[in-house]
Amino acid sequence: MKLQHAPHHIIGLTLLVVLTGCGDDSNGVAQADKADTKISLWGPGLNPAMFTEGAFVEPPEIVDCETTAGTQTDCYLLKTAGEPTGRSPGPFCPRNLDDGPEDVGAWFAADGEGDLVDLTGQFIAGLADYYNDPNWQLFDEETGKVRYTATKEACFGAAKPDVEEQYKQNCIECEMAYLEEGFTRTYLIPVKPIPSESTERVRTVGVAIDGAELAGPAPVDAILGSYTIAAFDDCGGHINEHQGYHYHSTTGCIGVQQSDDGYAPLIGYAPDGYAIYAMRDAQGNEADTLDECRGTTDDIRGYHYRAASPSENMMIGCLRGETVSQPGDHGPGPGAGAPPPPFGDE
Repeated sequence: MKLQHAPHHIIGLTLLVVLTGCGDDSNGVAQADKADTKISLWGPGLNPAMFTEGAFVEPPEIVDCETTAGTQTDCYLLKTAGEPTGRSPGPFCPRNLDDGPEDVGAWFAADGEGDLVDLTGQFIAGLADYYNDPNWQLFDEETGKVRYTATKEACFGAAKPDVEEQYKQNCIECEMAYLEEGFTRTYLIPVKPIPSESTERVRTVGVAIDGAELAGPAPVDAILGSYTIAAFDDCGGHINEHQGYHYHSTTGCIGVQQSDDGYAPLIGYAPDGYAIYAMRDAQGNEADTLDECRGTTDDIRGYHYRAASPSENMMIGCLRGETVSQPGDHGPGPGAGAPPPPFGDE
């Protein structure tokens, strides 16, 4: 599998000054004196300086907010373009049965373990055996061409809970160009994580440091039940009209290596404000002990999460902190607040 690595340039001192200074509050940014955002680079809580340069379409703001548990607090308001900064998504589906790993994206391994599998033409040809179901037929036997969603209409027809009949038996891929003009994603995340008395189910995992969404589990049963494959690129993400580009797996394309201790790279932040780190550290080791949320604690990072393996169809198991209801801003027009499609959160 050929991975596409995003650049790891991060926002510099200008943003740190904006967020930690005590200047004018007229732009909604400089409330840092009350939010006490002068945290260490790798310390507990979200740090906007750790995001890839260009990840935000507007400077992050600090705003008043209330968690779903009723706690009044301060939140970062982050607005992104809903795509991975620094690279173009894809490729996704093969075009014919001869397409090899260099030409295609990836999909979950059937056993739900380990790395993603290459979505080659031969993988498409063998789906009936792979899933032990003779009804699979995503290609034309005479021409060897793979059926895929080649238009905006086909993408939107396939990427929803009730897949239209003509788009079954398709490899599903979409393009960022299909999204409405001005598409954005908005996140409200507590400046300081607030430990919760009980764990919370993961719907959206969070936001990656490149600005794309870290999505909750994909409803694989619904996808496969419609005889479709919701193709990922090699970075473990794909596109739909409501979420834009979003990750269901982490495969090494995102992450900032932490200092000199060889710890796993930072890949993003959960909705409760706790950081999410990659599954493995610089030596290829997983965390020794994790709680049911895939969380652990150390003296440098405080409480934080470690991502699961790419094919597990999860990144973290649950949330340990209080969260805030999200604005649901998907850009202007009717897309806002629409129900999630089949490759969104369950």
